[in-house]
Amino acid sequence: MINVGIIGTGFIGPAHIEALRRLGNINVVAICDASQRGAAARAAELNVPHAYSDVATFLQHEGLHAVHNCTPNHLHAAINRQIIGAGKHVFSEKPLCMTMDEAHELVELAEKAGVVHGVSFVYRQFAMVQQAASMVRYQQLGRLFSAQGSYLQDWMLEETDYNWRVDAEKGGASRAVADIGSHWCDTIQFVTGRKIVEVMADLSIVWPTRKASLAGAATFGAQGDETQYESRPVTTEDMGFVLFRFDDGSKGSFSVSQVSAGRKNRLSLEVNGSLGALAWDQETPQQLWLGHRHKANQLLSDDPALMNPDVAGRARFPGGHIEGWPDAFRAMMQQFYQAVEQGKPPATQAAGFATFHDGAQVMAIVDAIVQSHQQQRWVRVSA
Repeated sequence: MINVGIIGTGFIGPAHIEALRRLGNINVVAICDASQRGAAARAAELNVPHAYSDVATFLQHEGLHAVHNCTPNHLHAAINRQIIGAGKHVFSEKPLCMTMDEAHELVELAEKAGVVHGVSFVYRQFAMVQQAASMVRYQQLGRLFSAQGSYLQDWMLEETDYNWRVDAEKGGASRAVADIGSHWCDTIQFVTGRKIVEVMADLSIVWPTRKASLAGAATFGAQGDETQYESRPVTTEDMGFVLFRFDDGSKGSFSVSQVSAGRKNRLSLEVNGSLGALAWDQETPQQLWLGHRHKANQLLSDDPALMNPDVAGRARFPGGHIEGWPDAFRAMMQQFYQAVEQGKPPATQAAGFATFHDGAQVMAIVDAIVQSHQQQRWVRVSA
C-alpha cells in the first residue's frame, strides 16, 4: 500500500481522497488543514485516521510516501517546496505556484530530489479526449489547420458572487484565464501535440466592485437572504478572448468566462484538419463529434470497441455506461501512482499525467495572456 497525505480539505481535497480510494492500493493516512479543530472534524467526516494543523509536523508522519497539495493558490509554492524538501512524491493542484520564478524553482527542486511530481490538469484524462489525441497522433484528421473553443461557467455571474479566488493576493493576478483557461490550454496542447507559443488577448472585468459576504462563502456556496456584505474592488478578469499561435505555425482562438448564465462547466474544443475535424464538450463527455466534407458527420461514443486500440483501455466500462469528471480524476491519479510505484515519472507524457514541467509551461501561457492584455499586442510565451 502507498501511504498518502492531503493538505487542504476544501472543495477539491475530498475529490482527491475519493479518487485515490477507488484505486485500491492507496491508503489516505493523514490530512492537514489550517486549524487542528477543523482538521480533526474533516478527518472524522472523511474517515482519515490522523489530522494535523502544522505542515512540517504533518510531513513527519511515519511512512508517508506522497502528499497532495489542495490548498488555495497563494500557498502552493511554499507548501510544494516543503513537500519536496521532505522527499515526498508531490501532486499539486493548479496553478503550480504564483510566479514563473517559483515555477522554475519547483521544477528544478523536484527533478533534483528525484520525486514524482504532478499537477491537476484532469481534462486530458477523459476517454474521448484520449481518443481525440490518438486520432491526431495517427493523422486521422490530416494536417491540422486550427483549433478553437471555450471554457464557460456562470458561478461568478452575480455581483454578490465572491470568494478567495477573486482576491489577487490569494488567487493570483489572473482569475478566469488562470483558473479555467489554464485547463483549456493544457487540454488543447495534449490533444494536438502542439505548444502555444504566442498570444493576443483581450480580458474584461464585468464587476469592478463585488459584494463580499461578511460571513465568508465557500467557492461554490450559496448566499442567504439576510447575508450582510461589504464592497470590495476587483482586479482579476471575469472573462477573456485569446488568439494564439502553435509552435508549428497553425493558429487558434479560445474564450473563457465565469459569467455566462446557464453554463456550469463547459470546456469545449474543436480541431480542424485537412481530412476532417473533431469536437468535444465536457458537459457531454462520452461523445466525440467527427466532422467530414464528403460524408455524414459522426458522433463517436466512449465504447472501447469503437475507440483506437492504443486508448481503448481509457474507457473502463462497456459502451453506454457514462464516465465523467470523477472517472477522469481517478484516471489521473492512476497514472500518477503508476509512476510512484516505479519511483520516477514516465519517460513519455503522451498518455500520462501533467507534471511540474507542464504546470510551469501553462503558467507561462497565462502570464503571456495577462501581459498581452495589458500591452494590447502579441506576446511570445516564455520558455
